[in-house]
Amino acid sequence: MRIGVTLADPSGPDAFARLHDDLRRAADDGFASAWMSNIFGMDALTALAVAGSRVPRIELGSAVVPTYPRHPAALAQQALTVAAAVGGRLTLGIGPSHKVVIEDMFGLDFARPVRHVREYLRVLLPLLDKRSVAFEGETVRANIHLTAPAPGRIPVLLAALGPQMLRLAAQEVEGTVLWMTGPATIRDHVMPTLTEAAAAAGRPSPRVVCVLPVCVTDDPGRARERATRLLGFYGDLPSYRAMLDREGAAGPADVALVGDEDTVGGQVRGLAAAGVTDFVAAEYTRGPDGDRTRAFLRSLLS
Repeated sequence: MRIGVTLADPSGPDAFARLHDDLRRAADDGFASAWMSNIFGMDALTALAVAGSRVPRIELGSAVVPTYPRHPAALAQQALTVAAAVGGRLTLGIGPSHKVVIEDMFGLDFARPVRHVREYLRVLLPLLDKRSVAFEGETVRANIHLTAPAPGRIPVLLAALGPQMLRLAAQEVEGTVLWMTGPATIRDHVMPTLTEAAAAAGRPSPRVVCVLPVCVTDDPGRARERATRLLGFYGDLPSYRAMLDREGAAGPADVALVGDEDTVGGQVRGLAAAGVTDFVAAEYTRGPDGDRTRAFLRSLLS
């Protein structure tokens, strides 16, 4: 199982310097990948192009870019440009996001997310392969060819939690990127759905990138309280709530990997046993526990 880390979304006048330092540290520590979310701060793909062009070797991933606000041709053009800037090390994670974001904030229709993503991929994937597209769907239309430089095939991952989206991830792209999804749910729900759909489509086993909060500490109660303060709102989003319910978790803090080195080590091994191909640590503490967490994560690489 490959080990990666998330990148903080910095702000302020020195945001790019801090992002570069964060990415450089991850690469120097030997992590296989570094992932950036695209929410309301920096545009993840632009930020990865700027910082990643100065830091070699490490895989750069978006986890994830919402599809609705960007036409698939515009996203393909941007992704090809970013991939060229970073020497082909980009993995494009995409997803439909959530109703509260797409409808309430962007003012777009979120009525048929599965159909939207299926049609979105009908445009995005050929363009990433430098093929022309002429497509008329119910939610997406395009008639376009791109000439952006292509350093090679850009892997695409889909934020997939429900059965229909998981099947789409197995049938159409390289796999899925998960958040707020625990080991039992991965073992009993995610992996069987992905594996069956991939086999039926004659495709290889999908990549499963699992992002979870991590804190190595001698005070797990305090660490889980902090996770609740920082991440509790994810439990109110229907797609994540469904995964937490499958896991029997009251909230996000219950799927965080928390405890001493032996405890968290066992939790990481449990993810590998469940079928995870890439574990991505979302470090959410600073100070001594933050340093201890990073040291532990580095130890997993040896």
